[in-house]
Amino acid sequence: MPELPEVEVVRRGLDRWVSGRTVAEVEVCHPRAVRRQTGGGLDFAARLTGRVLGPARRRGKYLWLPVDEAAGDRRSALLGHLGMSGQLLVQDPAVPDETHLRIRLRFTDGGRELRFVDQRTFGHLAVDDLLFDGPGDAQGLPAALAHIARDPLDPLFDDAGFFTALRAKRTTVKRALLDQSLISGVGNIYADEALWRSKLHYDRPTETLTRPLAATLLANAREVMTAALAVGGTSFDSLYVNVNGESGYFSRSLDAYGREGEPCYRCGTPIRRAAWMNRSSYFCPRCQRVPRQRAY
Repeated sequence: MPELPEVEVVRRGLDRWVSGRTVAEVEVCHPRAVRRQTGGGLDFAARLTGRVLGPARRRGKYLWLPVDEAAGDRRSALLGHLGMSGQLLVQDPAVPDETHLRIRLRFTDGGRELRFVDQRTFGHLAVDDLLFDGPGDAQGLPAALAHIARDPLDPLFDDAGFFTALRAKRTTVKRALLDQSLISGVGNIYADEALWRSKLHYDRPTETLTRPLAATLLANAREVMTAALAVGGTSFDSLYVNVNGESGYFSRSLDAYGREGEPCYRCGTPIRRAAWMNRSSYFCPRCQRVPRQRAY
């Protein structure tokens, strides 16, 4: 699943190629792609047609573009989640349709159209009402994201509040990193990378983390995601691409994730893979020692 760096790359592409344009026509090719739209595909199309899309924004793994207001309408936004395989592509209208095209937006300028392509149909688009989320969010936050925490690259992320919530959570550290109500945007890949850099085992109980350790973990999460963002994110296959269909290259720089059996870059011990919550966790058994007491 695309994580914060990959979604941010897509957001930047949308901001460049889509923001400020007027929607001329909306085509919903598969109903699952708008399954979260209360009125279905017809309502989705009606709420976008003839409207101007604003600056692209992001919280964690979610993207949205505000929709200009008509008289008497509620403030709203085109909200999207890429799921496991979703792609938001900006394509020349002459380019043949992709096999898994789910939604198409055409624009009044006749230029490149926006296509939502999703092989596994876990992603979705919807038009959602905007709410205010306090200081720093004058442009509003989609109502569906009210429970989603800020991400570590957000200038308004509360480091002290994160530490307090982390200690109170009474869970294990990787579970906490993947809890989008605590910290958003971090998924399996960057959790493993941040934990490796911090020399923390994924099953370490959160209440055992000191403030300096939590600060180190947060700093490493920011560092690895910033590095990934600089090279377009992490692509292991053709399912994650930017709006122009290009892959990211951070997979070449991973220290732990996907490196089972390969030597740890710090100590040379082979990296291990463990089954974890229907996923895999990659770690160095020497640098990231298993906690003595596994409380959870």
